[in-house]
Amino acid sequence: MKRALESSIDDVKIIDLPKVKNRAGNITALSSGIECPFEIKRVYYLYDIPAGEERGGHAHRDLEQYIIAVSGSFSIKLTDGNKAKEITLNRPDRAVHLVPGIWRELIDFSSGSICLVIASRHYDENDYIRSLEEFAIFKGQ
Repeated sequence: MKRALESSIDDVKIIDLPKVKNRAGNITALSSGIECPFEIKRVYYLYDIPAGEERGGHAHRDLEQYIIAVSGSFSIKLTDGNKAKEITLNRPDRAVHLVPGIWRELIDFSSGSICLVIASRHYDENDYIRSLEEFAIFKGQ
């Protein structure tokens, strides 16, 4: 993987996750090193997000993440400092693989949506870049 300073929007991938269909319902499973390319160190989820609220608004120096809409939908606005794009997630068998050095904002949460985040590292406040000014300096812009 590229270093965070070198990462770009092109390194962010949409991943179709395996889905096992069953008459009693579907299941999607993720394992470190198989469906998920990094070792899973932390899992958390966002829910009960009021209409119009946004989450994220930061970048990471070293952390990789899979972001999944396990229920409902939301969009992720991304920038590497040069290019930007927006991805809408609305299927529990699809993830966005975020690499380090990408600014993200989670927006447009539908009612009842749940955002699952699978992370490559434990929580570390020092890994966060919390302002666009600091992000531009970090990326050398």
